Amino acid sequence: MALDVLKVLYRYGINLKAMEVEPGLACIKIERKGDINLDFLKEQLLKEKDVISVQEIELLPQEKREKHIQAVLDAAGEGIIAVDREGVITTFNPAAEKILKIKAKDALGKNLAELLAPDLPMLKTIATGEGYDNEEIILNTETTRSHYITSGRPILDEEGHPIGAVASLQDIERVMDLVYSFTRPPMITFDEIIGESEKIKKVKEIARIVAKGNSTVLIRGESGTGKELFARSIHMASPRRDRPFVPVNCAALPDTLLESELFGYEEGAFTGAKKGGKQGLFKYADKGTIFLDEIGELSPHLQVKLLRVLQEGRIRRVGADEEIPVDVRVIAATNRDLEKLMKSGQFRDDLYYRLNVIPIMLPPLRERKDDIPVLTRHFIEKVSQKMNRKVEGISDEALKKLMNYDWPGNIRELSNVIERAINLCDGWIESRHLILREEEFESSMDVGERENHQQKKLKDLVAETEKRAIRETLRKCGSIRQAARALGVSHATIINKMREYGITHGET
Repeated sequence: MALDVLKVLYRYGINLKAMEVEPGLACIKIERKGDINLDFLKEQLLKEKDVISVQEIELLPQEKREKHIQAVLDAAGEGIIAVDREGVITTFNPAAEKILKIKAKDALGKNLAELLAPDLPMLKTIATGEGYDNEEIILNTETTRSHYITSGRPILDEEGHPIGAVASLQDIERVMDLVYSFTRPPMITFDEIIGESEKIKKVKEIARIVAKGNSTVLIRGESGTGKELFARSIHMASPRRDRPFVPVNCAALPDTLLESELFGYEEGAFTGAKKGGKQGLFKYADKGTIFLDEIGELSPHLQVKLLRVLQEGRIRRVGADEEIPVDVRVIAATNRDLEKLMKSGQFRDDLYYRLNVIPIMLPPLRERKDDIPVLTRHFIEKVSQKMNRKVEGISDEALKKLMNYDWPGNIRELSNVIERAINLCDGWIESRHLILREEEFESSMDVGERENHQQKKLKDLVAETEKRAIRETLRKCGSIRQAARALGVSHATIINKMREYGITHGET
């Protein structure tokens, strides 16, 4: 049939531009000239014995497939790049243009190694025929910087030999947004902060107002007063609510590790640095809020770097030469006397004034005892549901005991006391179920329990001694780093011991 069709075209001097042949089907693309009568051509083709019907089509099947593929590539949210066996770029979709900041017309036909970098995983795929998944790439040129995640697969011939490669690219910010949307912790609002006293109402009113802006907030208050809850509520009431809220405890990590976590690092910045480097928490919080808890624990070196962020809105990754712009609202918190630290030279004056743009002072629980009943009811309901225990309520005598206590550990301590009581009670929480001090715990045990308590193993006695020493030193020094120096151990050792014994900084 194909030969018959070609004879007709030749007979009438019609130029053939393309032809696709399948069993029982021939598709042709002809050069359209003004004097060609398509109806006449159809009649002549139908005279051939193997031609059953003739129809006009808009595109050849291959052209239609190519158009479909191109539409998919253009609509894809991921960047798509394909290269041949020589590494020459054959496909470069609009998303790739956006991620790499290169126009397709400037990329197509160019060698990938020369255009971008000679050590890209895509080029290794051509050589080895092996794909790869989720490689982090950072490309720096004289004018642009690209940071993306890429996965690639080889293009194989019929014998399984690589003749090219195709790769997908995802901008790192889009990936982080996706991760955040799935891992985002439950956020609270001001309405969920429990309290009816005038003091807490006034603080919430101030916080609601300042949430609408972008100024730095410094939350002051004793340990356990709810500083992070207020920070989260400020974020949720701000225009940044749909962007990340990143909490960081400045006392929880050694200085060098905290620096790399906050600011990120370049590939090869130090032994063990991840290939491709790592973006820091400041970059992850871009367009959102970063909460720096225990800001008084920052070393002088990190105080300088934080000051740079607050002044210029730029960060420098560990091992990097250039700075990266970030748009982050900073909320800091501390239970320490920063003014005293400034006088002793432990905290920079200029950083203090940058942080203290909007100060918020949270009252301790002993100054808002009117809230103890409502907080107690809240914790009873919350903890009993979590523990699947039915608690009818709390007796008047027990509530009076809570009201007469000074709560050095504030709301966190009240929560712990209620949870302990729920474990001990049967139906109603009575005064005897409320163990407010460690010495009460031993006195609440019966004789058999006390004897067992006194016959502890050596390792338990050592653990108790360590726990007591750490608590006492933290109380005297006020700083985890200073406590570590006083005890002659590393900062990391103190942190690990605090986690092991369930000690929170400030509870002492």
